[in-house]
Parts: sequence; structure tokens; C-alpha cells
Amino acid sequence: MGKHGKSSKHGKGHQHGKGGDHAGSGGTADRDGGAELRELLRVPAGGRIDLGGYDTRAVRGGPDGLDAPGNKAAGLAATARMGERLAGLQERLWASSTAGDRRRVLLVLQGMDTSGKGGTVKHVIGLLNPAGCRIHAFKAPTKKERAHEFLWRVRRNLPLPGELGIFDRSHYEDVLVARVRELAPREEIEDRYGAINTFERSLTDDGVTVVKCFLHLSYDEQRDRLLKRLDNPDKHWKFSPGDIEDRALWPAYQEAYEIALARCSTGAAPWHVIPADRKWYRNWAVSRLLLETLEELDPQYPEGDFDVERARERLVRG
Repeated sequence: MGKHGKSSKHGKGHQHGKGGDHAGSGGTADRDGGAELRELLRVPAGGRIDLGGYDTRAVRGGPDGLDAPGNKAAGLAATARMGERLAGLQERLWASSTAGDRRRVLLVLQGMDTSGKGGTVKHVIGLLNPAGCRIHAFKAPTKKERAHEFLWRVRRNLPLPGELGIFDRSHYEDVLVARVRELAPREEIEDRYGAINTFERSLTDDGVTVVKCFLHLSYDEQRDRLLKRLDNPDKHWKFSPGDIEDRALWPAYQEAYEIALARCSTGAAPWHVIPADRKWYRNWAVSRLLLETLEELDPQYPEGDFDVERARERLVRG
């Protein structure tokens, strides 16, 4: 659907490195206490969400247990080290599907314009075998898609067994853009939250692990990234004057995200808020979430259904 140009300067969540209940330098203590990153970044099920309390420049949980804002080098190194482990687990997931294992992973990326959805996709794919990934970027629905219920086009792009699916935007567009732009009756939009929860529960029941990441960008950082696009002719294709107009809707989008995160962060498919002002941390955090997810799934290579020694003997004989 349409772009999420974030709204006005007076909206929530535009602080740079300020405190707040979720800002924290408490990540180190939490990690030392054994908590995984997905627990640190998870949106609690139920209750209200105030994105203004989440620091967009935080480095929660920090690479290798570090939690200092200046540890970019450590973050880049830690991300690179994760690559081999991620690739190995992805291969095992794919291999296990050849023996009937139906499990797969769906990474959902949402965020305002310039929050780094496309950059995160590029980064994740760089660590994995693209052959085992299924990527789909959701744009404004086509005439054909609008003729169906809103989840129809999502179901058509789900990962197959053994695959890692990545959604650049997703079914949440239909409660974000649709809510802010009033593209559907409010009663219909209200019904969609429950439909989404039911849909995601059906996915998990069918072997899909859903990893939902909201890339939380500040108002000021978005402005800086848009200015960089204007400064670079090679990036003009990524810019639209409408991006500026959309920024006036920042408060409305923040509210729409708060509602979606609060209503659709469930035990089956929780949301995670990823501080996205620091690109290196964003990439590290999403990679780490995937690593923790795949390690918990612990897919195994299937055993061969042939006599290994006999096959070896035949090859040796020539």
C-alpha cells in the first residue's frame, strides 16, 4: 500500500538517544541475566503501547553483551560472525523439508519510509542462501487484489516448507495506511485486527514461525535520510515529493502503529520493536532474532535412505 511518511515534528518517538521506559542501557544486565534479544525487544501482549517511550537510537542487548552506543565496530563484526551460523541453520531447515518437515520462518518488516526495510532485506539475504528465501514487497493493492479480502494476497506469498519468507511491508498495511488514509470503513478496519490474529495463529499451527519487526525510526532521522537521497542523484528514484507531504501524518501513523502493536502482539506471533536510527544495530538485531529463532527450531539434516557403505564401495570400484 501507500508510503508511510511519518508525521509531524510534534509526534511521538522522535527523540535521539533520550531515555524512556524502554530506552535503556539495561540491555547488558538483561543479557547477562540470560534473556534473549527477542525477549528484550518483544512487545508485551495486551495493554497500551507508547512508542514515545522507545528510544530509536538504543542498542538494547548490544552485540556480545555490549550496550554502548559507540560499539558500531563490534556490531558489524558480531553480525559478520553470525553469518556462518545463520547459513548453516538455514541449510538444515531446507534439508529437513525434503524429509517432510513442514516448518518454515516468516520475517515481517514494517516501519516508516526510510526506516530500512529494503536495507534489512538486502542485509539478511547477504547472510543466507537466496535459493531458500521467498521475498515479497507489498505495494498498493492491485485491482485484482482489491476484489478479494485483504489477506488473500498475503496467503499467496507465504513461504513453503523449509523456506525463510521475508515480507517488506505486509498485511499490516491494511490497518496502518488504511486507518490513517481512511481507505476502508473504520468498522472494517477494527475487524481486521482480530482477523490478523486468527490468521497468524493458523500459520503457527501449520508450522510457520512468525518473526515480526517494527523498525522504529525517529522523525529527525527520517528527515536526514530523505535529505541524503536528495543530495545523491543516484538515489532520486527512491524519493517522492509526497514523502514530504506524508511527514505531516507522523502522529497519525505513530498512533496506528501503537494500536497494531498492542492488539496484534500475541504469544503465537509477538511484535518486536527494533531501534532503527543506527543501521548497524538494526541489521544486527534482526539477524540476531532470526538466529535465536532458528536455533530454537533446531532443524536437523535428514538421514540418508540408502546404504552408505555400499554406495562408497561402488564408487571406489569405479
